[in-house]
Amino acid sequence: MGTDALLATYDEQMRGSVPAPGPGVVHEQDGPLLRVVGRFRGFVVAPRDVGARGAELDRLIARQRDRFAERGQAVQWKTWGHDEPADLVDRLRDAGFVPEPQETVLIGMAKELAVEPVLPDGVVLRQVTADDDMRRIAAMESVIWDQDLSWVGEQLIEDRAAAPDELVVVAADAGGEFVSAGWLSHRPGTDFAGLQGGSTLREWRGRGIYRALVADRARHAAARGVRYLHVDASDDSAPILRRLGFRAVTTTTPYVWTPAPPS
Repeated sequence: MGTDALLATYDEQMRGSVPAPGPGVVHEQDGPLLRVVGRFRGFVVAPRDVGARGAELDRLIARQRDRFAERGQAVQWKTWGHDEPADLVDRLRDAGFVPEPQETVLIGMAKELAVEPVLPDGVVLRQVTADDDMRRIAAMESVIWDQDLSWVGEQLIEDRAAAPDELVVVAADAGGEFVSAGWLSHRPGTDFAGLQGGSTLREWRGRGIYRALVADRARHAAARGVRYLHVDASDDSAPILRRLGFRAVTTTTPYVWTPAPPS
């Protein structure tokens, strides 16, 4: 399949695909947009072309911001490099949304990537399901990124509670210490599963753990009959994934609005 056709398939199947609502989470439709409300950070899910233009688009954006402002909650609106209209991101900025680092959307064939993981001595991969392990993963991520990412663990717990069959979480364990972790998200009825996470403690990088996590999750995906794996890759991860056989189809940039701290 050519890149354009692969991107069109991704847009068709994945752009409107969201996790089932968990406890306290609701989905609110606002024209072409879907708001995910009740998580630790809200989300706006948009099609490739939101349809609105000019002042109408400004009002649509403002309604999303204001809805989460009422809750005192941050919200993420994820954009892609081929979205329409072309001035969407400018209007998001004008409404107070701040871009996070751009990532590359890469897609690979699950069966081709489902090889035997190769790990350094003393490291094992294990699938985890316990709430405490999700929080251990979040604590590890907080160390790696030098910021409080405790919400990651709570979101993983929430996602597993809502749809346990759609999420596989794998941790790289070195003598009882989590040194890396990643998860696989599969939406039934689609040909895709997403790879997320994969961050590794600095002292354990360069030993093949990231590649092993990709291979292990690819095996889980292939066993489910998943055809494609997709990743929103950082500049550090993208070259590794390309070498493994992933293909770049577009870019993605999250835009986040955050309420002012209470005075």
